[in-house]
Amino acid sequence: MKIEKINLEGKKSSVEVKDSIFSSKINEKLISSVIYKTNANYKGRSSKTKQKNEIIGSTSKIYAQKGTGNARHASRKAPIFVGGGIAHGPKGRNSYKTRKLNKNEKRQSISSILSKKLKLKEIIVFDDFSKEIKKTKEMDKILKKFDAKNSILILDKNSKDKIFRATKNIPNVKCTDTSHFSAYDILKFKKIIFTETSVKELEKRYTNE
Repeated sequence: MKIEKINLEGKKSSVEVKDSIFSSKINEKLISSVIYKTNANYKGRSSKTKQKNEIIGSTSKIYAQKGTGNARHASRKAPIFVGGGIAHGPKGRNSYKTRKLNKNEKRQSISSILSKKLKLKEIIVFDDFSKEIKKTKEMDKILKKFDAKNSILILDKNSKDKIFRATKNIPNVKCTDTSHFSAYDILKFKKIIFTETSVKELEKRYTNE
């Protein structure tokens, strides 16, 4: 199939793309599952409290087992004492299971989202960037021109090198390449911007996996 390609002056043409990536069946259930797994893996879960066995201190009994009239206790490391361990507290990152995505899930979710975005006319394909753009103001002007103020730019390496610095300080804009984005990234941003070369790189990567 062919989709629209445009240069920075606004001149339109077309580029051939693979149906398996840009016109596949949209699987909403799979998309939701992949987003859930991705978010779960990126959540900050560094909070940790010490349990009874991690408290440093004497392990001797605090008083005799019998004859005091008090409840029987061992050491002061028990959770009921001030300074003791915490019962059922957060256990840190290592106690959480990492939810893995298999290659098929990843490929199908990416193609489903891209197909959905294309139907909604939220994908822009530019010619490769041949000229270096150094100023943020200039890049911001280009994005405004194409109504792409909230967008992720998935570019080939040469194009990325030419504009990356100009995109760094623009809010709601992310510049990356075909090897460093997730299904969550392309759902998070309203528009997806490719270059002609990055489209081919993407197709090669997700049809060969």
